[in-house]
Amino acid sequence: MEYKKSGNLIVIRVDCGEEIVSSVESVCKKEKVKFGSITGIGAVDHVVIGLYRVTEKLYHSNTFDGEMEMTSLLGNASVKDGKPYLHFHANFAGPDGKVIGGHLNEAIVSGTAEIFIHTADSVLGRRADAVTGLNIFDF
Repeated sequence: MEYKKSGNLIVIRVDCGEEIVSSVESVCKKEKVKFGSITGIGAVDHVVIGLYRVTEKLYHSNTFDGEMEMTSLLGNASVKDGKPYLHFHANFAGPDGKVIGGHLNEAIVSGTAEIFIHTADSVLGRRADAVTGLNIFDF
């Protein structure tokens, strides 16, 4: 993984065999990102995506293996307990063009991934929400 920063933009290239979520988290730690939006595209061969069931207050995950295009990665960076807190959703298309998607837990790059972090100067925190069980924005 390599990255370059220019103003409020960080561009990351995640390489073959590397994991996307941990790579982005590493850059956020190094660059002290406290608030930002994240987008990306790429190619993967292993993903773990989930769905949060509010009534159960639990994530249910599914694992998918095989060649896939990451057609969309959307997310944000904030802070919880003094550490980067990342929240991603992503879509992946297989060879047949069918798309799967959900909350992204893990994705291993098979070719490359191109990730953009647009940072802001302020800090956005997270707090636990008693109703949903989610870590929501704390303004």
